[in-house]
Amino acid sequence: MKPTLLILAAGMASRYGSMKQTDPFGPNGETIIDYSIYDAIQAGFGKVVFIIREEFAGNFKAIFEEKLKGKVETDYVFQSFDLKPFGIEQHIERAKPWGTAHAVLAARDAVKEPFCVINADDFYGREAYQKMFDFLTTEVKDDAFSMIGYQIDKTLSEHGSVSRGVCAVDGNGNLSEINERTKVYFKDAGIAFEEDGKEFPLNRKSRVSMNFWGFTPKVFELSASMFKEFALANADNPKSEFFIPLVAEKLIKKNLASFKVIPTQNQWFGVTYKEDKPIVQTSIDKLVKSGEYPESLWD
Repeated sequence: MKPTLLILAAGMASRYGSMKQTDPFGPNGETIIDYSIYDAIQAGFGKVVFIIREEFAGNFKAIFEEKLKGKVETDYVFQSFDLKPFGIEQHIERAKPWGTAHAVLAARDAVKEPFCVINADDFYGREAYQKMFDFLTTEVKDDAFSMIGYQIDKTLSEHGSVSRGVCAVDGNGNLSEINERTKVYFKDAGIAFEEDGKEFPLNRKSRVSMNFWGFTPKVFELSASMFKEFALANADNPKSEFFIPLVAEKLIKKNLASFKVIPTQNQWFGVTYKEDKPIVQTSIDKLVKSGEYPESLWD
């Protein structure tokens, strides 16, 4: 059974200022999602599931359905504010969705095979998809998951600080913890982060999570009860979010699952800020000119 690509596209692009998930970046108007799907198909993935807000459905289908027809199976699931499926009758007021791990739970009825999760607005590079495909078809188990680990100096923006989940990796190559660094930036010849008003250096070769995870459907069962507990505990905290690293750390601490950190040397491209867009466009243009991608992706 071919693995599935699950694309997180329900977020609201607050710093970027528009719905960057459908912004054009390639020479023929290709979105970053187009390149992700193209790389996934080349690696061997058999299905793409978009996790979106229901009000985005028409927009997404208009952009992707025709071009992907006959190339890969597609499905759409909606991240909503309805808590009843989790056994929560209480109404909890929210201005934004509950976070990435809650978004993954929205796909629990649509995905029955090993799958990977990615962000819609991140360019990960082909090697990452091939390595994840290999893991999902040869190594993954209900208690053995994975994540792609990027070198931190290949993930930063020239236009401001970013948040990064810096990974601690044990002697077996498995994740032991993720330390969320909320202000990471280039500093002189190195990299630094701020915490409590103080600056600390970071090793340029540190591995970070860019939200590229590999699972079996067992993770839905494991994380559903965690989400219910989280939602009730944060009923009065409307900005709280149930993130995938939170689930990963709990599973590791409870010895319910391990997470292999799969290293990649790929350059990660992202559009955290509007000023990042021309850099990403130039980077993709170079990959097209070098033959990594065709001039027109879907022709």
